[in-house]
Amino acid sequence: MDQMILDLIILLTVAFVPSLIYLVWIRNAERYGREPYGRLLRIFAFGAVVSVAIAVVFEILLMVLVDQSINRVYEIFGQDPNLGNLILACIVAPLVEELAKGLGVFRARRFMSEIEDGIIFGAAAGLGFAATENLLYESNTYFADGAGAFITIAVIRSLSSALLHASASSVFGLGIARSTLERRSWLLYYLGAVTMHGVFNLAASFGSIYEKDLGPAAYLVGLAAAFIIAIVGISMVRSRIRSLDSQSGGQAGRR
Repeated sequence: MDQMILDLIILLTVAFVPSLIYLVWIRNAERYGREPYGRLLRIFAFGAVVSVAIAVVFEILLMVLVDQSINRVYEIFGQDPNLGNLILACIVAPLVEELAKGLGVFRARRFMSEIEDGIIFGAAAGLGFAATENLLYESNTYFADGAGAFITIAVIRSLSSALLHASASSVFGLGIARSTLERRSWLLYYLGAVTMHGVFNLAASFGSIYEKDLGPAAYLVGLAAAFIIAIVGISMVRSRIRSLDSQSGGQAGRR
């Protein structure tokens, strides 16, 4: 029993602490009118629990529908044993997960007073989602493959998928903020988040697709591309927060 408790503490710590550190890092990109931690943690919790549950249910339902027409897709592209997984990873998952995470931001619209608030709320929802997703992946690795593989997958996912979820959800959050405060449509921002997520997942799948042609190098190429997408994405998010915050802070000072 003691070992089970210790294992649970390790898994929860490794999965959730990096996402919480990223949340502080992203929040602090804003200098003026920073969001209270209680509000951000509630959005984080929504992403970690409710968004994950919604995503799992709808991904299963959509994959059932996709499987009904998978043979017609085979006729066009040829037999590929990974095709179903590729459709799930690059199309179904981004569509469902970005909308599920966005629900947490929609719930917090009444607290938005600045455009950058939507970016930060989106990051909070995305990081909560990423923490639970990492917990599931890392737990499976920990018990199936041992501590060495667990450490490797934990480092990789903390530096890639956690940042991707934060970045993509921030794009959608920006759209929700513009919809709330400027009466613009959020649809293009949602599609932008979905595209970003889908391209990341395609890069992460590169190794399994081209392993026969390139060997182990295919996994390194895919991993490098995924890291670049995640790091560039989060850098742009923080830069956008600082830019918008500077504008709103300057306007407040002039008033």
